[in-house]
Amino acid sequence: MKNHLPFAALLIATLLIISSNANAVFQSAALAPAPTTDTLGCDSKCANRCSRSGWPDRCLKYCGICCGKCNGCVPSGPFADKAQCPCYRDLKNPKGKDKCP
Repeated sequence: MKNHLPFAALLIATLLIISSNANAVFQSAALAPAPTTDTLGCDSKCANRCSRSGWPDRCLKYCGICCGKCNGCVPSGPFADKAQCPCYRDLKNPKGKDKCP
C-alpha cells in the first residue's frame, strides 16, 4: 500500500490557498463603498424637481430613490415631462401607480 501523505498534504495546502483567496475577495467586496446618489447628482436634480411640491420631504425621498435606480436621470424641472427619462417614468409602486414624482 502506497503512502498518500504527500498527496493529502498538497491537497490540503491547495484548499487553504483557495480558501484564503476567496475570503480576501469577499472581504474586499464587502468593504467597497456602495455608489451613492450624490455621485450621480441626484440631490440637486431632485431639489429642482421637487422645488414646487406640496410634500417636499416625500418628493425628495422618492425622487432620490428613482434617480439612483435610473442612473441619475431625472426630468429637468418641477413640471417637466417624465418622457425625458423613460426609466424614471416607468417605475411603479406595488399598486401600479407612478413611483417617481
